[in-house]
Amino acid sequence: MAKKTRTPPPPRKVQAPKVRTGSNGRAPTEDERRRKLLLYGFGASGIVALALVILLIWLLGGHSSKSAGSNSGGIANTMRAAGFTYSTNPIKAPPEGQIHIAKLTDKVSNWTTDPPDGGQHYFTPAPFNFYDDAVPPKIVVHNEEHGGMIIWYGPKISAATKDQLRSFWQESPNGILATPYAPLGSKIALTAWTGDSTRYQRNGYWGEGHIAVGKRFDEKAFTAFRDAFRAHGPEPFKLDQLAPGQ
Repeated sequence: MAKKTRTPPPPRKVQAPKVRTGSNGRAPTEDERRRKLLLYGFGASGIVALALVILLIWLLGGHSSKSAGSNSGGIANTMRAAGFTYSTNPIKAPPEGQIHIAKLTDKVSNWTTDPPDGGQHYFTPAPFNFYDDAVPPKIVVHNEEHGGMIIWYGPKISAATKDQLRSFWQESPNGILATPYAPLGSKIALTAWTGDSTRYQRNGYWGEGHIAVGKRFDEKAFTAFRDAFRAHGPEPFKLDQLAPGQ
């Protein structure tokens, strides 16, 4: 018996690939596709740029601790409201870059304020303390370099004012040196030397000095000065390294 011929199955339908259409229902043109690619590229580059800006701000913020002088405007207002004069001064470069002097009889040539708010100094600092006898300014400036706040008081201030100064020092003595200074008479001066330790003594950078002079103790003003400038010297020392006796 002859075999029946099998009827071949009907051909399978092949679905045409879907074409993406725009909002108007038609396929996007080549120009439209290019514009979309450009927009995606701009969006991605904008995100990358924003990330770089945030990273840069974060990195700069991490090194801002030594830029204490940036708040000088606020400190100036506080000090002047308390009856003090106030100024911030760039420290002048010492002759031939020599910041230390070997003997207390050696001359210093780059002090710009009286009492000094930074500059050349004796090679050994004084222990931080509240002194009743005057410490030579050439030594005291070295304490400023380490981040010390200096309270200079004239010998003619009242006993009550001196007690107020001593009490202020006792509340938070680290990094504060108080010493008599005859030229002040009945006045008081606060000084500090700040700077970026990563730039110090490089390319003519020596930091900034800060000085305030007045006639009385003012707790708000003294606290503001202390909190802004203490432990921000051009040579980096932490507060626990500036304890009394050190």
